[in-house]
Amino acid sequence: MKHIEGFFKGVRDTNIYYQCWLPKNTPTAVLLVVHGLAEHSGRYMNLVNRLVPKGYAVYGIDHIGHGKSDGIRVYVDRFEEFTETLKTYVDMIKGWQPEKPIFLIGHSMGGLISAVFLLDHQAGLTGAILSGPSVKVPDNISPAVIVVGKILSALMPRLGLIGLEKEGVSRDQDVVQAYMNDPLVYKGKTTARLAAGMLKGMQRVSAEAAQITLPILIVQGGADRIVSPEGARMLYNAVSSSDKSIQIYPGLYHEVFNEPEHDRVLNDVEIWLKAHSGV
Repeated sequence: MKHIEGFFKGVRDTNIYYQCWLPKNTPTAVLLVVHGLAEHSGRYMNLVNRLVPKGYAVYGIDHIGHGKSDGIRVYVDRFEEFTETLKTYVDMIKGWQPEKPIFLIGHSMGGLISAVFLLDHQAGLTGAILSGPSVKVPDNISPAVIVVGKILSALMPRLGLIGLEKEGVSRDQDVVQAYMNDPLVYKGKTTARLAAGMLKGMQRVSAEAAQITLPILIVQGGADRIVSPEGARMLYNAVSSSDKSIQIYPGLYHEVFNEPEHDRVLNDVEIWLKAHSGV
């Protein structure tokens, strides 16, 4: 496979890092990885190594404030900065791969970004695969906490509020250790402004998900301690797609593509892609 990387200008003239892995021959379809909170596009090599040899081109982007991209870590002025940058990248990919089917593969916060993106831009895509999508306001967050979060977002937008549970990433300790040792993974707490933006995005998806009509596959770890499986079920029930599937894997943690059983998950993904990409 061929690896290409570079930068383009995102919102506020920010340098945004992108990379892609291309098969030897003309790709049958394009997969666009939309990564999760605090991580980066380079953490999806199980997916890359499985699907690029099968003829798929895999494109990745490091969100603003993440990975090799510019910006204050895990911070955005507006949540839409993620989706606006993604739209720029999708348009670039369409220029590089004209007429090719494009599928979003969004994980965790990337699942939320993808869902919000679909509300505005689904017409330009063929389908979406969402992994452990962070699309539902957690049940333990009360309306009072949401109000306080909005106040902190306005007054102290860069204040760190919530950290991720590192051990909940995967049951594979090698994956957890690699995550902890990865200099491109942010280990601090999510900023108040981003947390408020995510909550706003979740509320929008909950209210408007019925507008999503394109083919969609949702994969979710049944023992996910970072994002509740209830979000995946909620999204599956809410979208209007006549072609929708959900796979909840009992016992698996948050990163189903990096679990010991990732071959099984990727096999399900590959079957779904083959059925939807005209291969």
